[in-house]
Formats: sequence, C-alpha cells, structure tokens
Amino acid sequence: MEAETSWTTYPYSYFTTHVPDAESYSEQSDDDETKVQTFSMDSLLPNDLLERILTFLPIASIFRAGTVCKRWNEIVSSQRFLSNFSNNNSVPQKPWYFMFTTTDDPSGYAYDPVIRKWYGFDLPCIETWNWFVASSCGLVCFTDNDCRNKIYVSNPITKQWRRLTEPPGHRSIDYASLSTSVNRAKQSYSVSIVKSKQAPGDFFQCEISVHLYSSETMTWTTRVTDVLTGWRGGDESVICGNVLYFLIYSTGGSDHRHGLVALNLSSISSSKGILIRSFIPMPCSLTCGRLMNLKEKLVVVGGIGKHDRPDIIKGIGVWVLKGGKEWQEVARMPQRFFQGFGELDDVFASSGSDDMVYVQSYGSPALLTFDMKLKCWKWSQKCPVSKKFPLQLFTGFCFEPRLEIAP
Repeated sequence: MEAETSWTTYPYSYFTTHVPDAESYSEQSDDDETKVQTFSMDSLLPNDLLERILTFLPIASIFRAGTVCKRWNEIVSSQRFLSNFSNNNSVPQKPWYFMFTTTDDPSGYAYDPVIRKWYGFDLPCIETWNWFVASSCGLVCFTDNDCRNKIYVSNPITKQWRRLTEPPGHRSIDYASLSTSVNRAKQSYSVSIVKSKQAPGDFFQCEISVHLYSSETMTWTTRVTDVLTGWRGGDESVICGNVLYFLIYSTGGSDHRHGLVALNLSSISSSKGILIRSFIPMPCSLTCGRLMNLKEKLVVVGGIGKHDRPDIIKGIGVWVLKGGKEWQEVARMPQRFFQGFGELDDVFASSGSDDMVYVQSYGSPALLTFDMKLKCWKWSQKCPVSKKFPLQLFTGFCFEPRLEIAP
C-alpha cells in the first residue's frame, strides 16, 4: 500500500500566504573559476508555457506547486489557470470518495482512483459523520441530522463554504433528503430538500413538501406540498436535468418496499395527488436503493432481495432510467466481489458521479468501484484505517475534485 499523504498539509488558503522566492542555481564560469553565474531555472520558461505544464499535474500536486515560489503561486491561484486546469481533458480526473473513519469527528480519508491513493482529509462545515450529504460538480452540500435547518454548501478541495438561509416548511420532521445541482455555464447552483412528516393520528399518511434554493436569487421557494397514503419520504434524492427524483418507502399495501417520484422543478404545484401521479415503480424488490446522477442520467444502485425473503440481500444491481419510465439493467455485482465485503447488510453506502460508482459496506472500510463505461468492477487501494471494534461503522460519499467552483 502506498504511504498515506496528508492533504491538509497544503490548504488552498496557503496559496495567498507567504511563499518563498524562486531558488537560484549557480554555474561555474569556464573563463574564471572564481566567478559564479547565478540564474533561476524558473526564469527559463515563459508564463504561458509554465502554466500549460502545471495544468498536467494531479490536483493534489497543485497545492504543492503553489508553495514553490511566488511566481508559481500567482499562476496556480489565477482564475485563468483554474479554468484551464478544469478544462484540460488530457489529464484524467475522476470523482473522489471521502470515507468517514470515526464517529467522533468528521475527519477521514479521500480516495483518488486515478493514482489509487488515499489522502488524509478534513471537511469544512460538517460537525458529525451522520449529517446528510449531497454533491454535484465540485460542490458538496451538508445538513444536520437533528433539526435539518443548518445547510451548508462548500468546495471540499478549496475549503470555501457558505451557510444557506433556513428552508421553509416544518422544523420538526421525520425524514429529509438533500440534493444539489450545479450549472457550470451560469456558475450557479440549486439545493433541494424534501421534508416528510407523518400526518397527525394517521400512520399511513405522510405530508411531503419540496423546497428549492437558488444561488442566483439566494432564496428558497416551496415547489410542492402534498400528502401520500401508504408511502413515506426518506433520505434519498438526486437532481437530473432539472427533474428531482426521490425515493419513497411503503408503509403498507404495496408489494414493493420502495418507489420513485419524479418531479419537474421548473413548475410549482399544490395540486393534490401530484406526487403519486409522478410515481415510477422500482426495477425489482430492493433491500435498499441509492440514487445518483451520472452524466445527467438517473442511476440506481440497489440491493436485490431474495425471492422468498425480500428483506435479505442476495446481490447488488445497477440500473439506469430510460425515457423517464423504463429501467435498463446495466450490471450486477459479481459474486466474488459481493462476497468480498464479508457479511453485507441489507443496506449499504453507494454514490457516484461521471462514469464512476462507489459501493461501501457500513461494516467495513473496503471500497469497491464500478466503471459504467468500461463495465469494470475493481477494489480500491486499501484504506489506511482499519476496523478497531466490531460495531464500528464506515460510510462516505463521492464528490468531484474541482478548484474553480465556489459556493
């Protein structure tokens, strides 16, 4: 295993602090052995060529480059460099996976699948490991697991963050799901929260409200309020192409444990029954489902239940939604990988972005990757942390490492 490298040794804010001048190198003159010619290797390259070379560095190395000298610092912290770096398609950049490694604080490790390396990593804003998390295009959104009204948006690479105003709706709720979507062309983002609360005195009815935040107006709007019968909300949602998808869970009367609601965020509605009219059945009986946006396509990674015991997991499948209604199975996890997790619970962590899907068991730091394009399953490099006691939990989330995106 490669040695652990601490990412936090080079925080992004260090770009603008004191950095050394360029080192000088000396060369002895042929004419006069006592005469020394001093020059800087750095001065041999023009700015545009040096900038071009630096864009080929892995993103972790950009931070080290910013501490070399003032000139390099100015280059790698310029907006032009950040934009060129993010648009350099010749340098492979894949989504990273952050793994919480303790329940005491939100610290952990971030995994880079390109160079197969883990970095010690601290997240901004988040206070405990069990907060709700959503990510999109370099931004990560957090909300607390208690009152669900403290919502932060941050770039975990640059450590820049912003706290959003409190969303409307009930403060005391039973369930909440968080999702976010970035518009790179407009340099804006939206955040949605789906609030679910059991109707007073009726276990089978659940009040659902959907609220959307726009970074352009810096305000929240309530898009939908409705009541579901026989279903409740949960903690799983994602935005794809201005459509909000969120899972609902059966409270009785359905053959399936899960269902999916698709909601167009461009309209506001208080029409009764709009959620159930937007209902999409799941591809099969699932023990759990994880939603993710992979190149604006809705992908579900789910635990496949046994035929006679649907609450017992027998495998894991990957599906993509086609045409807004039909599910297409992309892959099933081979048994050797499924068994490699050891005793896998009926629920597990999974998230993804671009063409990459991550799957993790809550009871183990083992991390499995699936490349949607290559249809290839692969174990990650072993995480530096190990399980210290039997009931220790591990979880995490996927995010895109970007320098140019700011909350």
